[in-house]
Amino acid sequence: MRLHYLQHVPFENPGSILDWAERAAIALTGSHLYRGEPLPRLDDFDALVVMGGPMGLADDQLYSWMAPEIKFIASAIRAEKKVLGICLGAQMLADVLGARVYPNGHKEIGWFPITWKEAARSLAHLHHMPAHLAVFHWHSDTFDLPAGARQLASSSACAHQAFQYGESVLALQFHLEVKEENVRALLLNSDELVNAHHIQNRAEILAGTKECDALNVKMQQLLDKFFIG
Repeated sequence: MRLHYLQHVPFENPGSILDWAERAAIALTGSHLYRGEPLPRLDDFDALVVMGGPMGLADDQLYSWMAPEIKFIASAIRAEKKVLGICLGAQMLADVLGARVYPNGHKEIGWFPITWKEAARSLAHLHHMPAHLAVFHWHSDTFDLPAGARQLASSSACAHQAFQYGESVLALQFHLEVKEENVRALLLNSDELVNAHHIQNRAEILAGTKECDALNVKMQQLLDKFFIG
């Protein structure tokens, strides 16, 4: 299998997805869009991962790569490629599928639990997830559920944390892929840590990185089932 990823900022890479691809002998390529690298041809990959970033879809005038990327993601879905979107990537998938993307009522930054819906339990790639799971969040926007999509998870701060569309499109608003180094990179490149109910402080966020290894295992199990089957 050939997996391609789209990266939007230098400090938010695919994390443990890179480790999984190496372990599973997946042919991995990437487009660092912030560096002006081109999007691949559809024939050059079998599956796609769309990563996160601090920007939102409303910032499309600030980032020349965003509109072409949205069109490219739509083309990948039409070509029936497997597509996984994480954080900003999940919002892009919602937008491509016709749903509204907009500011959430609360920024959600830090380690907070999600609750998996019954629909998630019926999916082979999510069957191993516990009903409640503390995951890493860093987002201020959310999305409506696209028509025809299955809602998979929610949190107290954000109703739509994950969805699946058909058999090939999976969106995760949260992060299971982060390693400690990814969390530290996000902290180094952000000034969003203010005193708010759904925003943890730096010490709390760093303390939560002890969960990274366990979450990475769950992510790799998801990737095995979703991308390889």
